[in-house]
Parts: sequence; structure tokens; C-alpha cells
Amino acid sequence: MNPKITIIGAGLVGSLWAVLLRQRNYQVEVFEKRNDFRLDQKTSGRSINLILTSRGLNALEMAGLKTQALKLCVPVYGRMMHSKTSELTYQAYGANGEHNFSVSRRELNLFLLNEAEKAGAKINFNQSLDHIDFKNKKFKMNSGLTQDYELLFGTDGAGSLVRKNLVQQMPDQYIEKTEWLSADYKELFLPAPNSLDKKALHIWPRGDHMMMALANLDGSFTMTVYLQKKGPFGFDQIKSDSDVENLFKSEFPDSIEMMPDYLKDFTANHQGVLGNVRLNNWIYENSVALMGDASHAIVPFFGQGMNSGFEDCTQFLKILDQSSGEFGKTLEIYNQTQPQNANAIADMALENWVEMSEKVADPQFLLRKKAEALVEKKFPQVFKSRYGMVTYTLIPYHVVQKAGRVQDQIFAELCNGLESAEQLSLERAGQLLESQYKPFLQQHGLD
Repeated sequence: MNPKITIIGAGLVGSLWAVLLRQRNYQVEVFEKRNDFRLDQKTSGRSINLILTSRGLNALEMAGLKTQALKLCVPVYGRMMHSKTSELTYQAYGANGEHNFSVSRRELNLFLLNEAEKAGAKINFNQSLDHIDFKNKKFKMNSGLTQDYELLFGTDGAGSLVRKNLVQQMPDQYIEKTEWLSADYKELFLPAPNSLDKKALHIWPRGDHMMMALANLDGSFTMTVYLQKKGPFGFDQIKSDSDVENLFKSEFPDSIEMMPDYLKDFTANHQGVLGNVRLNNWIYENSVALMGDASHAIVPFFGQGMNSGFEDCTQFLKILDQSSGEFGKTLEIYNQTQPQNANAIADMALENWVEMSEKVADPQFLLRKKAEALVEKKFPQVFKSRYGMVTYTLIPYHVVQKAGRVQDQIFAELCNGLESAEQLSLERAGQLLESQYKPFLQQHGLD
């Protein structure tokens, strides 16, 4: 007999997980601490626009929701860098028109929440977790509700109370590590019409701070400003509208005319924090598992937070099928395999913060990217960049991370002494791919 499934958290991962489980005829009950946000008209201020890539698309396709979800998305084909003098530099994501999808966190969550209810999941709002008795499989909500559970999934985000209960009650078994970024963020709004290319991720790279923009369906953009907590352009230095105005005139001048309410938005909107959360153990015996940000929150600079959380769902079901529906065995294997992928993408996301804020304006970095594009076009059956492997394939993150290190070695040699990508020796590139990269691919079954 199938166990009854309890899900704590009705965010993106929790809602999708409820859909997938209901499609397999499991009885599913979801508890969410917030109000029913389908009734809440607030749409901005605390949520960075999301990027939907291969792993997220794969999960939505598994749920039969990909086509509908893509109607909420705007395709994004590359990066557009903005200099302080308003010069634009475009960098395509892939050699063959490969692209990502920009989507509103809120709109996607609303869609998945509705689909979970349509599938038959019972969703309880205004139910914040107070305590879990793991030994006796009971939980208590702040409302006073107490309930038994058979199999409980914590999908309650970076501030997961399921995770906190595990860490607090069993600190010798559950070790939590949070790596806070030195920068925070604020979300702003750029209305339509505007002059920004809707098919690009716009970046204003300024070293230890930057601004990003992703398009919405109506042609407006969600803008996200990343500033150091402290420093010359830090949040601690901004105390008035004139300080905000001076910041934008100095660092993001071409955006000012397009954002008539940027001063009001900057003052009113929440200052969010950024960090990676890592946990050494994602399960408790055969009755509790963590998924998504609850077990591995990551900074947003590879656009993989949601995608990696969705992949937790697809990988869990894959393991469940391989284990003939045996949840105890599935939990054990899930806990052995998924954390290494979460740690790998967390590392790569931190590296991408440096890349996006600093390197995208660096001539040597741009040379490397152009060289990668030439090699990928010449040897498409052998080479795909690390970025491409993360965003356009389902290759495990930890394998992609290792592949990136091999690629670094190869391109360090290929680009050494070059003044332009056109000077690249494709003959030498082929030799290095044959001698260094193909063996790696063969070792990991990717040839």
C-alpha cells in the first residue's frame, strides 16, 4: 500500500512534487506557512526572476506541464553587457541558437499550485511548522494542529523549518553550513515600452557590484541590483534618494530614463541576502527527505536554483523506479547521490558571481568565450562548454564541474598569447580534445 505523503512548503519544488506524486496515485497533503498567494496581488520586491533550463524543462515535461509552462516564459538567447559609457556587447549563449527562458517566480508558482490542486493534492495555507517529533512521526503547527505522517518531504525553502528541526534536535548527525555572499540585492522594475533587447539577459558589470535585467511577458523587465553590504558602492552608504541617484548616475546611467520609479522602488523594496546553504545529510531514516532550497539553497548566478530543485524530484522518481517503489532504499540512494550534485552547482554558482560581475567585461574572458564558441562549432560532437553542459544537458552537475576543469586546462593552452580568437589553432584544439577531453568523456560515459 502506498504511503501517505506529507509535503511542507508549497513553493515551486513543493508544488511540482505534489503534481508528480499525485500522478502516481499517492495521497498528498501540503502545508504552507503563507497565505494563499493566489489571492495576493503583490508581485515585486522580493523575488529575482528565474531562468528555466534543461533540468527544469525535463521535470515539467515529466509532469506533462512543459507546453503550458513555456507560455509563461520569455526566451533568452544571450548576454548583453552595458558599459558605463552605454556601449553594448552581446555574447550568445550557444553556437546553435540555444536559449534559456525567463519566467516570473510568482507566475510559475501560481501555475504549479493550481496544477497540484487539479491533480488532487490537498493544500493547507497559514500553517507554519513548529516542531517535528521524528521518532514518533508527528508534527505540530503554530496553529496548534498536530498530525501524524508516514513520509514527509521538506520543500520549505532556504529557511527550511524541517531542516532546522533536524539540525537542532540532532546536531551531531545534521551539519548545516551557510556561506553568505558579501553582496545583497534589491529588485527594481523597468516598464514597457523600453529600448532593451527582450531576448537577452542584460548585465551592468562593475566589479564587486552589478545590475541584471530579465524580460517579462509584457515587455517590461525585472531589474536586480547587487551591491556589497559595505563599501564604496555598498548598501551601507545609501541613506537617501540622492545617494541612490548618485549611484545610478555613476554606475548604471543608461538605465535611468527607462526606470521612472527607480528611486521609489529602491527605497520601498526588500533588501535580500544571498548565500549557499549546504547540509551533509538530506534524510532521516526512511521517513523524511529534503528537496530543493531546503537542502541546498544556492546563489542565483548560474540560474540553477529552481532547476536543481526540480531535478531533485526527477532523480528521486528515477531512483524510486529503479528500487521497485521501495521508499527506504530510494531515500538512501538519493542521499548518496544528490548532495554531490548540489555541492557542485553551488560552487559553480559562486564562480559565476565573479564571472558576471567582473569577467564579462574583461577582454581575456571574452576571448576565451569566443574561442569556446569556435571550438564548439568545429567539434560539436565532442565539445560543449561548461555553461552549455549545465544549462542544455542533463549531465550530472558534479561531472560538469570536473569537465570544466579539464576545459580550463585546454583553453589556457589554446588562448595563451592570443590577441584575438581568430588566431586560435583549431588543429591544435582538435589534438587537445582528442588527447585530453575524449578520455574524460569516455571515463564518464559521455562519448
